Amino acid sequence: MYQRLRFLNYDMSKGQKPVVYLLLIAIGAFFAAPVLAGSGDQAMDWGKMTMTLFGGLAIFLYGMELMTDALKAVAGDRMKTILEKLTTNRFAGVLTGAGVTAVVQSSSVTTVIVVGFVTAGLMNLSQSLGVIFGANIGTTITAQIVAFKVTKYALLMVTVGFGMMMISKKQNIKHWGAMLLGLGLVFFGMSVMSGAMKPLRSYQPFLDLMTQMENPLIGIMIAAAFTGLIQSSSATTGIVIVMATEGLVSLPAGIALAFGANVGTCVTAMLACIGKPRAAVQAAVAHLFFNVGGVLIWVAFIPYLAEFVTWLSPAANASLTGQERLAAEAPRQIANAHTVFNIVNTLLFIPFTVQIAALVQKLVPIKELTPEEAAVAEFKPKYLDENLVSTPPVALSMTRREILRMGEVTTNMLSGIPAVVFKGDTDKMEEMKRMDEQVDSLYGYIGRYLSKIGREDLSSDNADETMALATTNTEIENIGDIMEIHMSHLAETCQKSNIVFSEEELASLNQYHGMVLDAFKSALVGVEHDRIEAAKMALDIDKELIGGMNKLIGERQVEFLQKEHTPQEVAAFTLQSDIMENLKRIYEHTKRIARLVTREEGRTAMMLVD
Repeated sequence: MYQRLRFLNYDMSKGQKPVVYLLLIAIGAFFAAPVLAGSGDQAMDWGKMTMTLFGGLAIFLYGMELMTDALKAVAGDRMKTILEKLTTNRFAGVLTGAGVTAVVQSSSVTTVIVVGFVTAGLMNLSQSLGVIFGANIGTTITAQIVAFKVTKYALLMVTVGFGMMMISKKQNIKHWGAMLLGLGLVFFGMSVMSGAMKPLRSYQPFLDLMTQMENPLIGIMIAAAFTGLIQSSSATTGIVIVMATEGLVSLPAGIALAFGANVGTCVTAMLACIGKPRAAVQAAVAHLFFNVGGVLIWVAFIPYLAEFVTWLSPAANASLTGQERLAAEAPRQIANAHTVFNIVNTLLFIPFTVQIAALVQKLVPIKELTPEEAAVAEFKPKYLDENLVSTPPVALSMTRREILRMGEVTTNMLSGIPAVVFKGDTDKMEEMKRMDEQVDSLYGYIGRYLSKIGREDLSSDNADETMALATTNTEIENIGDIMEIHMSHLAETCQKSNIVFSEEELASLNQYHGMVLDAFKSALVGVEHDRIEAAKMALDIDKELIGGMNKLIGERQVEFLQKEHTPQEVAAFTLQSDIMENLKRIYEHTKRIARLVTREEGRTAMMLVD
């Protein structure tokens, strides 16, 4: 599997454009600095300060991106397992959403995954709400981390993390190194921004501007807009904490800005549902409803929340006053306010998930598909969501589901062979051909989706799984082609030659077909649950039954050739042999699928291309 270090190969296709936009803003601001300097305070070096501020912001955002990607790689398989085992229990959903988001440090990632699950029909809207509520709690962990004043250790983390990535040959160690490097960049970026903001502590026009932030509505709108641009509420909250560290914002203003970050993070979920079914739009609207509704409830109580977190996190040094005291207290207090806000909101809303879901379903109703639209939908993937590609373990799980969907269509084709081929019913063959077109369509979608996953930074296990699923996809498509091309021809031969099999011949065909069908079903069960026992059953059929059946057929062929037969009997015997030969070919492809599950087949990672 083609591997790469994402910090060395920047990909513009994965939602990282906001960072580039900010860098462009920084360049523009740098060239505009002389104009600003000419009309403002001559003592302020606007060019240097602006460049340093936006440079620190870029480092901070990139550190968040790198840390999130590394954590997804490290914890992806566990995250996939947890999310797939979600039940109708809304409280379990809250804990799941909080836990997953705390691990990957991004509520946007969790919300996008939930939108993908709702789109695929794996989770209904009411179930998804608990996870979305929990994701908002989990994202507060980032604010708690950045509230610790460990910026002086930032470059040490960068050094150790980079060393782990460059020196270690183990993929897992590299991911942990990337996580540590990202965390170091987060703190280093905070330190750079903090240094850039120091001159503003004595710049009266800026202090007057910050005074306007005391109006919570202004603070909420500014933070919401900024979060919508950079698509990270954690980053916005971190920047607010940096400003509080320099004493530039009061505690109530910092809380209002944190509230705005909660509103702005809904942009990611709304973007993720563009072009998706209405179920995905419903999940995104529910997310927006929860976040905006929570802010509206709290906006009048910001002063009281500020008093509560002041009591909860008193000053460590009571002798400090003014800006120094604000700088010492505010970071932890803002982080705590952010946590309290989301926990209390979840407790308020969680009893009403069913009612909220019903309201959203009325606002965004799902239109029933016409028969024509339903027919078209059969040829399109149900589980493959482009937004999940950046989380390979989850994307691979969804790919597995899509392959099983294709396998179910192939099973129906295989089940229809006795009625179509053994009896020469070409009318029913047309239905089999239509199902093969569906298999071919899904095969193409799955192949392209796996190719995109293959371009991600994959662990060795994920790389092996990607290759195994690609091979399984190809094997199932080959089985479909055998039935569509070769079995179709044999059905036509049976009809045109008016061949009628004897009871003995028909019994042999049905027995052989039943073995192959059972083997294919067992192999699919193995693929679905990665169940080695089921895959071995598919392989054992070869040893216990098919081998003996092949021997018996060979003996009958010898007996047949030793006697004289009518042309009709010869044609029937030849057709029987051709049918069994094609069933044997189907079983050979089935065995390879089973061997991928049992790891008997090579799963060497290699580069996937379109």
